[in-house]
Amino acid sequence: MSDVRKILVTGASGYVGGRLVTSLLEDNAQVRVFVRDANKAQSHSWASKVEIAVGNASDYQSTVKALTGIHTAFYLLHSINSGTNFDKIEAEMARGFAKAAQEANVKQIIYLGGINNDAKTSKHLKSRANTGKELATTDVAVLELRAGIIIGSGSASFEMLRHLTHRLPIMTTPKWVMNRTHPIAIRDVLWYLKNTAKLEKPVSAVFDIGGPEVLTYADMMQKFAKLSGLRKRLIIKIPVLTPNLSSLWIGFVTPVPTSLARPLVGSLISEVVADPEKSISKLIPPPPQGLIDVENAINLALTKVSTNSVDTRWSDATLPTAPWQKAQSDPDWAGEALYKDTRERVTDASIESLWKAIEEIGGDNGWYGSDFLWYLRGLMDRMIGGVGLRRGRRDPIHLRVGDSLDFWRVESIEAEKSLKLYAEMIIPGKAWLEFRVRKMANGKSEIIQEASYSPRGLGGQLYWFAVMPLHIFVFPTMIRNLIRSANRKDYAAANPLPSSNL
Repeated sequence: MSDVRKILVTGASGYVGGRLVTSLLEDNAQVRVFVRDANKAQSHSWASKVEIAVGNASDYQSTVKALTGIHTAFYLLHSINSGTNFDKIEAEMARGFAKAAQEANVKQIIYLGGINNDAKTSKHLKSRANTGKELATTDVAVLELRAGIIIGSGSASFEMLRHLTHRLPIMTTPKWVMNRTHPIAIRDVLWYLKNTAKLEKPVSAVFDIGGPEVLTYADMMQKFAKLSGLRKRLIIKIPVLTPNLSSLWIGFVTPVPTSLARPLVGSLISEVVADPEKSISKLIPPPPQGLIDVENAINLALTKVSTNSVDTRWSDATLPTAPWQKAQSDPDWAGEALYKDTRERVTDASIESLWKAIEEIGGDNGWYGSDFLWYLRGLMDRMIGGVGLRRGRRDPIHLRVGDSLDFWRVESIEAEKSLKLYAEMIIPGKAWLEFRVRKMANGKSEIIQEASYSPRGLGGQLYWFAVMPLHIFVFPTMIRNLIRSANRKDYAAANPLPSSNL
């Protein structure tokens, strides 16, 4: 950076924010992140290189504190998962952030919104545009970048595209799949974002950003199929599939839950194409190598997925839960009922192998037995609007705080000691699944597997007793197979396969 500006990134635990922090640090920027969970931020590779401010953009005082001493603030927040009144929540949050920025004497706010040039606009895109207007209600300069579909490993739009194309060789689709869209690669989004922080003077303006191609959503699906080695998809348009019906179907077929699919699908009813009159090229030129086209953007994303090197995912942002689920890890003295299913075993398996087996749980690796019951529970969750099991995991081997893991989220993790998962499935209460390991004095290892549940009201208590019979199959099988997996790892380490000279 050309000066000693300090930059604040909100939404640093999210998909774009997490990658933007890395991009800014590569330019030697001084970065502060504004997050709700310090532990989640600490799990990122950039944690030791940034200042971490803890708070919530809905809390004025913590926002002012986070913005104090900041020159440029990136506003990368949204509330599209917060229910039908998400637009009101977003407007109020943006308004408060703008006032706090003015009080803290911030010079520039940079906001990433959505392209909104069509007369027929979804509630989601209207809210994105209104957020920009609310941010601009003070004297602080607001530079708004509006993007369409962002193509990159881990983005919600990319996950929708990937799973719809992979799983449905024949698709009955609504007519909006023929609407034009203007996708842009995540690398190009980051290019524009980080360069807005280098401008000599604050800028108040709205710019559209898009890639080098304009095409329909159906065209993108066909390109994806071709690049993935799949046959051309048969797409049959029918007029009766409304955005609401489409989002229910997407929530069932893809990892993206219905609550998130609904606003994304709603945005496709309009043509999301950048306006040449709003081009940012006069202010910030394209990358030296040029903008990335759709095929190369898809290839880059697929490479990241196949090599298990996805840095951030759409699911990194914590999903909103019912009010009784918001407070996690309540202290013992809180007075809530707490039911537990605890299994303890002593084994000859090493701590190292036990930990590897624990950290690999879930996703494509499964849940160490009774997987059909896990599948059934995930299916039930999807049917009532939950996230189900299809979110999988960001990395097949390693976990970090805040990672989504099927319908769980990593609440805490301490290498070779403990892993605690918090349930994000729809249940009448709060639930955790925890694993702890320790080395015993006799040289053996102890593993403790504990499922705990805090019910909400009579319905919550009845739920616990209703699922208890399933615990008889699930939890003993899980700990037994987990130990078997650890023993196999120890055996493989002690008896390596001979190397081949061929």
